[in-house]
Amino acid sequence: MEPPPSRVGAAPPVVVMGVSGSGKSTVGAALARRLGVPFIDADTLHPPANIAKMAAGEPLTDDDRRPWLDRVGEWLAAHRDGGVVSCSALKRTYRDRLRAHCPPVTFLHLRGSPELIGARLAARLGHFMPAALLRSQFDALEPLGADEDGMTVDAGRGVDAIVAAFVAGD
Repeated sequence: MEPPPSRVGAAPPVVVMGVSGSGKSTVGAALARRLGVPFIDADTLHPPANIAKMAAGEPLTDDDRRPWLDRVGEWLAAHRDGGVVSCSALKRTYRDRLRAHCPPVTFLHLRGSPELIGARLAARLGHFMPAALLRSQFDALEPLGADEDGMTVDAGRGVDAIVAAFVAGD
C-alpha cells in the first residue's frame, strides 16, 4: 500500500507517545516505513544514568528527563520535514519542551488499559524498563489536550490499523 503523497516527506515530524509497553517503538517504526521517513526510538537517546536509574526500578524525575527531552527535540528539529520518534512524552510540559525545539510536531498517543499494558510488559524481555514502574507512568500521563496537534488511538488495535488510522486522520 502506498502512503498518501501529502504525508510522504512533507508532514511535520510525529511523536508516537504513551506509557512503556504501549507499542510506541513497533508502531513508530511501521509508521515511518509507511510515510517513507526516518525513525528513532527515543530510548536510544537516554543518558546512561537514566537507563541505570530505570533499570534499578527508580522512576525518572522531571530533572532527569530534561536533557533527554532536549536530545529528542533536537532530533525532531533535524527532521522537521518528516520523521517519527517513539517517546513517552507523558506530560504536557514534556510535549511543550519538544514543541519548543520543533513547533510543527504532531503526536500519536497510544492509549491502553493498565491490564493490557501490564500483560505486554510481563511478556517483554531484555528491556531496561521494569514492569514495576508502569504505575508511575500511568500516574504521570496527561492525555493530549484539545489544543495539541495529534490524535489518540487504542493501543490494543493492530499495528496496521493504528498506522492506517493515523495516516487517514481518523
